[in-house]
Amino acid sequence: MKVLIDTCVILDALTSREPFRKDAEAIFLHAANNVFSGFITAKASTDIYYLLHRHTHSDRDSREVLGKLFSLFEVLDTAGMDCRRAIPSPMSDFEDAVMAETALRSGIDCIVTRNTADFLKAQVLILSPAAFLQRLAEELK
Repeated sequence: MKVLIDTCVILDALTSREPFRKDAEAIFLHAANNVFSGFITAKASTDIYYLLHRHTHSDRDSREVLGKLFSLFEVLDTAGMDCRRAIPSPMSDFEDAVMAETALRSGIDCIVTRNTADFLKAQVLILSPAAFLQRLAEELK
């Protein structure tokens, strides 16, 4: 299963954000154990760096975390066509629409996000971290 992980879920794990940390860390563990193929977008990587740097106050530490993150998750490039296709999208948030278009073009099976409400009109399956973990558990039976 090819899964695009939203920035919020990545940051939940990296910064131990409560009450979301447990599910996010479980997703990281499943990615590390190759239970699914995990992806982030290139744009998400710059957002993650920026927010991590604000958290750690260290360029070196933030880049080290990104390096480890890239060993768990592959990086999807966002193409110009993804941005163009997001313009007429019925999704209200342009950034989320671009992510959904990137996922569609890349053959992603689902996007895992805590922000499911903004993805209601996406043309790709959207799962909360808890719903994704439940689905994985059912598939592993």
